[in-house]
Amino acid sequence: MAPNPDIRASDADRDRVAASLREHCAEGRITMDELDERLESVYGAKTLGQLQEITSDLPEEDLYQLPVPASQAKSTASPAKPMPGDLEPQRMRAMWGAWATVSMINFTVWLIILVTSGAVYPWWVWVAGPWGAILLMRTVFGGRPGRG
Repeated sequence: MAPNPDIRASDADRDRVAASLREHCAEGRITMDELDERLESVYGAKTLGQLQEITSDLPEEDLYQLPVPASQAKSTASPAKPMPGDLEPQRMRAMWGAWATVSMINFTVWLIILVTSGAVYPWWVWVAGPWGAILLMRTVFGGRPGRG
């Protein structure tokens, strides 16, 4: 991060660390519970040093993107390359998780309005329905061709 850990952290610094934590969670390095705990700490951090402590046990770059040393490389078998339209399972889980979270929030707001004021049009289906249909299509048929 910075040479001086006592420098005050900005909102942009906190957002950058939060995005990194979400990526580590999507890659399976930390659980959702750990993510929640760490995000709480991130948004409560005052200095860059505190932010650095929160992510000190996580790699700064994706270790799977680094080249494999020649001594560890397998010469006989290479891993199967994903099809151009396929999405990684972690990415699909993250997209479905985002859909479920947003849908549940909208449904909860609608339910509160329903309980407090009576019959209300189920507007939340206009968010959950199309988004869910698109996600279902991507899950079943894969992503758009030509995107990697």
